[in-house]
Amino acid sequence: MAEQAATPATAREWHLAARPQGWPVPTDFALVEAPVRTPGPGEVLVRNVYLSVDPYMRGRMSDRKSYAEPYELDKPMLGGAVGRVVASRAEGFAEGDYVLHFFGWREYATFDPRTAVKVDPDAAPLSTYLGVLGMPGLTAYAGLTRVAGIKAGDVVFVSGAAGAVGGIVGQLARLKGASRVIGSAGSDEKVELLVKEYGFDAAFNYKNGPVADQLRAAAPDGIDVYFDNVGGEHLEAAIDSINLHGRIAVCGMISQYNATEPTPAPRNLAQIIAKRFRMEGLLVGDHYDLQPKFVEEVSAWVRSGELKYRETVSEGIDGTVDAFLGLLSGVNTGKMVVRLDG
Repeated sequence: MAEQAATPATAREWHLAARPQGWPVPTDFALVEAPVRTPGPGEVLVRNVYLSVDPYMRGRMSDRKSYAEPYELDKPMLGGAVGRVVASRAEGFAEGDYVLHFFGWREYATFDPRTAVKVDPDAAPLSTYLGVLGMPGLTAYAGLTRVAGIKAGDVVFVSGAAGAVGGIVGQLARLKGASRVIGSAGSDEKVELLVKEYGFDAAFNYKNGPVADQLRAAAPDGIDVYFDNVGGEHLEAAIDSINLHGRIAVCGMISQYNATEPTPAPRNLAQIIAKRFRMEGLLVGDHYDLQPKFVEEVSAWVRSGELKYRETVSEGIDGTVDAFLGLLSGVNTGKMVVRLDG
């Protein structure tokens, strides 16, 4: 292990400077130099190696009530991160340990590590603990197995299928015995990835025509499960195609996150009566009890190569906001992470 440089007196961290109106813009954020605080009793000081940017963060930038507290203005932002412990006064954590925690969007973080989890850099690349073996992976696993209750023989449709969650959902569906897996994505290159690398049976570029028409062509006998990352037109199309007693797991609605006016509900929601389908929202925090089973099952598939993953890596803390804005507009393939120096 290379010798660590001395801890600096100050380091950089991102603050929310203004609440975005519609699409966030770079001036909504500020990169601030702040003191690096020595850990007190029961605390650790961590030098972050990878930061996560995720769609749910857009909701926390608004001040409306939601399932997570809004970010405070002119305060450090929070997000997933993996880093190396450089000083510890907490039992069970030693200098040199690597931890997964939620004090990201900064170079150094001092915190109580009771909510942190040690990770092994030799078992898997550190970045995967923010993606396929982290929160996105558990979201995919819980949503598909528990919320949607996938069964062998199901026809499964995944929107945003080339993203951090969607790509895992489709592959898990295949590994769990789905008879057909269909995905949507925002470019022809991503469609090719879904079919040729991830093993989807069919995929389409939602920009190439009405989603409902393309979904019907890909699933002429309908779908049994829809994993929703997009909302809007995709959700409406899925309701049109869903079979009797189908299941919809609503993980995200990224198409609506930056809307400045209320968006209409699916115009065909009344079909829920005749088709008796079930639609349930999904928050990963409700399903952490699945973590041991998830890690055991999914890490084995990752090691064997049966489950593949992609990452889009942005370099340096300066690029964190650009990475986040790129995520919202779909430039990423797979998990978007920011790699810091060192």
